[in-house]
Order: sequence, then structure tokens, then C-alpha cells
Amino acid sequence: MNIKSIQKQIQKRRDRRVKKVRRTILESLSVPRFSVYRSGKHVYAQIIDDIKRITIASSNDLKIKGKNMENAHVVGRDVAQKAIAKKVKKVIFDRAWYKFHGRVKGVADSAREAGLEF
Repeated sequence: MNIKSIQKQIQKRRDRRVKKVRRTILESLSVPRFSVYRSGKHVYAQIIDDIKRITIASSNDLKIKGKNMENAHVVGRDVAQKAIAKKVKKVIFDRAWYKFHGRVKGVADSAREAGLEF
């Protein structure tokens, strides 16, 4: 196998994951979406109301010093507290093409512990 065919397989798997996640999100647009973006160094999370097209709450770890998993927990807790302050308790988790593992799971778990339901 050459590198291009391996990259195509990875992209196909990623696209399948995205379609599966988006399908569940589109079924219930009335509930805000909890979106997570993970870069090589940082984690970003936001809660989006797709009907009104506004961001309800957002958080990232750009100014936080620490380890990746610790930062992910801080981001999840922070965005959950901001959402609960704006009376949003139920959301749908949008992990995009990321596997539910590592930092993405850390954000989700800490948001659940802080009081968000998904």
C-alpha cells in the first residue's frame, strides 16, 4: 500500500464518522449543539443554536497552562458553566470526525459532571 491509498482510507473513515454524527444532529435541531474542535495543541468547545445561528457559550485552552487532558477538563467545565448560566442544560454532542477518546472525551465528561445533559 502506498501513502495515498492509506490517506484515502483514513479520509473515507473520517467522512463516515462525520455523516453519522451529523445525521443524529439534524434529527433534533431544536436542541443546541455542543461542538468540539481539537488541534495539535489546543481544544476549543462551543454551544451553538443552529436555528438562531448564534453561539451560546464558548471556551478554549489558549491561555491555560497545563497538560492536554487537564486543559480539556477545564474547557468542558467552563463551557458547561457558561451554558447553564444562560439556562441551557440539554445539548447534542458534536464530535465531528474525532473519535470519542482522549481530549474530546475529557471535554464531554467534564461538561456532564458540571451539569450538561447529552
